[in-house]
Amino acid sequence: MLTMEQLYQQRLKRYTTAMRNEKPDRVPIRPFVAEFTAKYAGFTCQQVSHDYNLAFEAVNQCARDFDWDAMVPNMVYVWTGLTQAAGIRYYAVPGLDIPENVGFQYREPPEGQAFMREDEYDLLIANPTEFLFNVWLPRASKDVCAAGEPVNLRNNLSFLKGGMALLSYFNAFGPQIQKMRNDYGMVSAISGILKAPFDILADKMRGYIGLVMDLHERPEKVKKACEALMPHILHNALSGADPDKNVPIAFWMHRGCTPFINWDHFNNIFWPTLKPIIEEIWRQGHQTLFYAEGRWLAHLDSFLELPAGSIVFHVDQDDVFEVHKKIGHKFCISGGIPNYILAYETPDKVRALCKKVIDEVAADGGYIMDSSAIMQNDTSIENLKALTDFTREYGVY
Repeated sequence: MLTMEQLYQQRLKRYTTAMRNEKPDRVPIRPFVAEFTAKYAGFTCQQVSHDYNLAFEAVNQCARDFDWDAMVPNMVYVWTGLTQAAGIRYYAVPGLDIPENVGFQYREPPEGQAFMREDEYDLLIANPTEFLFNVWLPRASKDVCAAGEPVNLRNNLSFLKGGMALLSYFNAFGPQIQKMRNDYGMVSAISGILKAPFDILADKMRGYIGLVMDLHERPEKVKKACEALMPHILHNALSGADPDKNVPIAFWMHRGCTPFINWDHFNNIFWPTLKPIIEEIWRQGHQTLFYAEGRWLAHLDSFLELPAGSIVFHVDQDDVFEVHKKIGHKFCISGGIPNYILAYETPDKVRALCKKVIDEVAADGGYIMDSSAIMQNDTSIENLKALTDFTREYGVY
């Protein structure tokens, strides 16, 4: 009988061996389960969004009951207590803005009401930190006063409450990760966070519609803004990286894929301002998990420019077999089990697809079993158990 520490070390070795594109003892399982954990533990989306201790408890129940190798300590990553304390406008909160059993939503700013205006690129380029604090934050928060306005109580409390909430939440992750290890032998799947400079502009500043207009009307400004953001994004990614350099920095990929931007914008703006960040992360000894939301098959040749083993490529809407043929010789692949199959098909269909993926993608190692996208509360418990049990039984090398 293994101790929890022995189980942890066994799982960690299995997980990291696969990520290095090598062959472990069996196919590792690393499901990115978000609101699924709430469903499994008997909580609503509202409960795990409002109370991060309940979100941790839901994760821990899954860690206890499923034979997985790695999990995220809390994939319901937006704690609404923090976003509400800071007055953040761009999240729809379960139970308040949307039904209690719908996961939190990101609100795209209406056209013409983006948090950054089209004529403000020079301010961002000159000093990103100053721009974010003085211009962006008062627009993104309903409580923060704009520069030059009289400061009021709500402004002051937003910083006080927001800072206290931030410390409370982030300081809770260390004990949660340790509990996962000590009590369940579970590996924390990622450490640190990265977004492309282009995606920061699209998601949080100009909005997608605004940025698309800018790509056609002022592409050089967009590129210079991405360049200005690069050192800040790199610093943020490395500051949260695993000091033991085992698990990867998570890179959440949004607006750079088909059909959001054209080939020229990818080659001239998106990729040149992202690739050096990935290369520097690798130079400092860390892998990056490319969580490739959407369709990225058209850009795999660009990703092949990266050093072998520097990334783990997660397949969402692309064909996992095509991705494997294209880049599997150089990088570990994860995912590729469509969420709709885990939500709506039968356990037999889940097992059949898992068998095909293990046979064709995982045959020589370098594969991690997971769904295509983050699993919310439509994922079937029975189907996820089928994926887990079949992979454990069949995926032995």
